[in-house]
Amino acid sequence: MEASELFKKVRKIEIKTRGLSHHIFSGQYHSVFKGRGMAFSEVREYQYGDDIRNIDWNVTARFNHPYIKVFDEERELTVMLLIDVSSSNLFGTSKALKQEIITEISAVLAFSAIQNNDKVGVIFFSNKIEKFIPPKKGTSHILRIIRELIDFRATNHETDIAGALRYFTNVIKKRCTAFLLSDFLDKGFEEAIRIANRKHDLIAVNVYDQRETEMPDAGLVRMRNAETGQRIWVDTSDGRTRQAYGAWAARQSRYLSDVFIKSGVDVVKIRTDQDYVKPLIGLFRKRSARR
Repeated sequence: MEASELFKKVRKIEIKTRGLSHHIFSGQYHSVFKGRGMAFSEVREYQYGDDIRNIDWNVTARFNHPYIKVFDEERELTVMLLIDVSSSNLFGTSKALKQEIITEISAVLAFSAIQNNDKVGVIFFSNKIEKFIPPKKGTSHILRIIRELIDFRATNHETDIAGALRYFTNVIKKRCTAFLLSDFLDKGFEEAIRIANRKHDLIAVNVYDQRETEMPDAGLVRMRNAETGQRIWVDTSDGRTRQAYGAWAARQSRYLSDVFIKSGVDVVKIRTDQDYVKPLIGLFRKRSARR
């Protein structure tokens, strides 16, 4: 991509997603993804109802009156974006490709994070780790991430979610909040996602296209598997073929729901022809209500 074209695309996404993160997501993000640690702030006199476990015995002995330690919640977080860049995301039959939706959502989350003084890092993955950007703060860092999101081209085409999650748990030692953005056209990552969510706070963002759940009657169509390159002719006018396709999609959906429930991972499903703002806000509100 030419530098001037890349700059225009970066600027367009920056303007759109920065506005969304500032006006819509900032408060929601702050209330849901607060810091998990506690930092010592001050000592004050004990008051009825205070937790006796926080009594500062040294100060209490000095003044012959109970004093307690006051702690403030540490605000700073590390936010990791685990982004699926496999070829199956280069698909979309309506408003946008799955990859474009993932790019915008990633940018919104990144801007929301830096507005709350959090660090942001990225792992791009296919069936291997394509690129790792260590967590940092600052607008210039976020713009670098957006440039990578727009212009990144994976060297491999297939998907290995389990491998990406194992790499994530190994490379990020301190507990963080992580978003796994993918179409989840994969299996066999049950254990890896359970371990990742036990160590970190993991949220799944499932971006999909309507045509991945139902096949239209469009006659004889030549189809290509984006990840393997395999091409086949499919008679979409055959009701049995459409029914079998729908049954496969339903099984995959049940499999994913089962994996997320058993691993305790929150998930938000976003379709390419729908606005992603409402589902994201719904996710934030659901998590906020549980706090």
